[in-house]
Amino acid sequence: MTTPSQPAEGRAIEVRCPGCGAMTLYSASNQYRPFCSARCQGHDFGAWASEAYRVEAKPSVEDIDD
Repeated sequence: MTTPSQPAEGRAIEVRCPGCGAMTLYSASNQYRPFCSARCQGHDFGAWASEAYRVEAKPSVEDIDD
């Protein structure tokens, strides 16, 4: 079964770069996939490293007791 994140062998699909939105190939020939370039990949990594991406969660009872 082929899914968008796992194209069939030898087949490339176009996806939007999560960094800039440009269309880019999602294939083994694109070493930065799903990003279009090292720049977009680096920006995303920097956001993760600086904890800019967060998942909002309500405090639990254990958190309130602390």
